[in-house]
Amino acid sequence: MENKGEDKGKLEQKYDLLAKKFNELYQAGKERGGEAMSVAMEKARKQLTSLGELSEEQGEVFKKYLARDLDQTMVDAQRLGKEAKEKLNPARLGAGALSSLATILEFTGSALTTLSDKTKKSLVYKTGEITTAGTLTCQDCGNKIHLKETGHVPPCHKCKGTLFDKGY
Repeated sequence: MENKGEDKGKLEQKYDLLAKKFNELYQAGKERGGEAMSVAMEKARKQLTSLGELSEEQGEVFKKYLARDLDQTMVDAQRLGKEAKEKLNPARLGAGALSSLATILEFTGSALTTLSDKTKKSLVYKTGEITTAGTLTCQDCGNKIHLKETGHVPPCHKCKGTLFDKGY
C-alpha cells in the first residue's frame, strides 16, 4: 500500500476508523455470525471510501487486516470458550439456566469453530501490516513483541523475522 506522504500514525487512525465503523454497523444489524461480519466490513469500507476517509486501496487493505484481526479474536474466544466449558460446574446452575447456557454456548461454539477452521491459515501477521494491540510471536525465533495499541507490525527485534502469530 502506498503511503504518498501519510505517516504511520495517520494510517493507524484510519484503520481504527474502519474498525469503529464496522463495529457500529455490525452492532446495528440483526444478523450475527461470519456472513454478517463480512457484510458489515464491506459496508464500512464502502462508506469510508465514498466519504473520502480512505482511498480504495486503503479500504481493501484495511478490510483484509480487520478480517484477520477479527479472526484472531475469534480463535482466542474459542480457546477461552473451551476453558470456560471445562471450568463451569453444571451443579451450580439451575436446570433452566443450564439449558439456556448450553444452547447459547453450543450455537456460539459451532459458529466460532466453523469460522476458525476456515481462517486459521490466514492468521499470519507480516512486517509492515497494521494490526490492533496484542502480542506478536516471531515464527522464526519465538521472540514476543507487545503492541499496546494499533500499529504497524515491525520486524523481529531479535532475528529480523517478518512473520508472526498473534495473541492477546
